[in-house]
Amino acid sequence: MKIAALQMVSTPDVERNLAAAARLAAEAAAAGAQLIALPEYFCLMGRNDRDKLGIAERLGEGPIQAALATIAREHRLWLIGGTLPLRTADPERVRNSSLVFAPDGTRVAHYDKMHLFAFDNGRERYDEGRVLEAGSAPVAFDAGGWRVGLSVCYDLRFPELYRALMHPPCDLIAVPSAFTYPTGEAHWELLLRARAVENQCYVIAPAQGGRHENGRRTWGHSLIADPWGQVLACRDEGEGIVLAELHRQRLAEVRQQLPALAHRRL
Repeated sequence: MKIAALQMVSTPDVERNLAAAARLAAEAAAAGAQLIALPEYFCLMGRNDRDKLGIAERLGEGPIQAALATIAREHRLWLIGGTLPLRTADPERVRNSSLVFAPDGTRVAHYDKMHLFAFDNGRERYDEGRVLEAGSAPVAFDAGGWRVGLSVCYDLRFPELYRALMHPPCDLIAVPSAFTYPTGEAHWELLLRARAVENQCYVIAPAQGGRHENGRRTWGHSLIADPWGQVLACRDEGEGIVLAELHRQRLAEVRQQLPALAHRRL
């Protein structure tokens, strides 16, 4: 299966972001991608955290979800829709949710980001808990016989989530992200390759990558890694697509030669 990670530099304008996502998806589909993944907050990089509240949708309705379903249906592909804000019972909180659409446009999976990012280095400060409500359960889905595990950005630092997704083992793990520049520079590739190696599966990591209109700079470096931790393709910064092929034989070889998953004791 050919897959594509779509790298974006999203803006505070939802319509512009949806248009960019559709354009990149069309490019990936034309290149033969059967599964594509958008980055975290592909639909909005707001000027402040509370901007998410203004565009939040109810699950199953709204223009952002409709746009994702249309992309999947028009190009007949599996679409991991990065993340978008979904409403909760608390009007001051949203879920940071990753929705998956099948080639016929139906929603087949829904994962709410479990781990909420906080960071303060004296120059940059983030606290997602101010407006986000954390999810509570791991989610995986079947994409034409490939088992795909879902996660989002800061989840990457919690290997126990990925271990929970490996019963049965995933063939591919998705990590749509908007890593900050300093944390991405230090840890992004290191953590992604570690998750691939320890779980002996492919990893697709579509990211925000560049200088945004709100002044924030994200790390980018969207990549796809194989079960041995080899980076198959990567894009440093700027809008674009990252393509690679998944091979069942490669999964089988790695798991047979070094049967670490079979040796788990916890």
